Amino acid sequence: MSSTTLVTGGTGLLGSQVVPLLRDAGQTVRTLSRHHRQPVEGVQHAAVDLLATSDIDHALDRVRIVLHLAGGPKGDDVSTGNLVRAARRSGTVEHLILISVIGADAVPIGYFARKARAERIVATSGIPHTILRAAQFHDLALRTVRAMAKLPVLLAPTGVRWQPVASAEVASRLAELTLGSPAGRVTDLAGPHTYTLEELERSYLAAVGKRRVRLAIHVPGKLGRAYRSGANLAVEASAGTETWEQFLAARTTPR
Repeated sequence: MSSTTLVTGGTGLLGSQVVPLLRDAGQTVRTLSRHHRQPVEGVQHAAVDLLATSDIDHALDRVRIVLHLAGGPKGDDVSTGNLVRAARRSGTVEHLILISVIGADAVPIGYFARKARAERIVATSGIPHTILRAAQFHDLALRTVRAMAKLPVLLAPTGVRWQPVASAEVASRLAELTLGSPAGRVTDLAGPHTYTLEELERSYLAAVGKRRVRLAIHVPGKLGRAYRSGANLAVEASAGTETWEQFLAARTTPR
């Protein structure tokens, strides 16, 4: 009986880059997302809302490997729990791979906390698993600084540093892990350089030919202490090769 690799969130930013790599490696792939999609040659699709429970079992029919990329601002832990329970019921899943975020268990933000809970759900599922934590993608950094640049004053949160990484490099690593054996928690993946948030903002403004007056902002409380301590940074991590400057140059046009 032939087996299938299920990629949740397979039509998103990360999934759309991972799926072709798995197909090129000879995998039979089924993508899963909340909405129906037009068929793509060589790729099956299942429309399933992982925050519900209907149709999950059908999506896991003959699935041996699950790459769990689906996520959002809310409910990552709930959807992961639903997926894990369905994977156990299937009796065919031999490897579950999860994408998470660096600092998941250390940064007091709801998104990070839900990712940490999702990690624990996978790690205690009884299914052989692999967990990769990655830094924020260049794409997120760009959306963040572009939004901040719309304000007349440049808000500069002090002590906030990021290690943005190319989504394509994360996709490549995930494909490698999916094709390999379960490895538990693997080495984090971050970008080649660390930047303050203000440096990311300033480089974006320079790239698009804008100027802003700076207003320093102190991030208070537990969140501020977590960022200032570098809780969201990887002390030991594999480093991508594409820099923020290279990404930015390819996606911005000066005025």
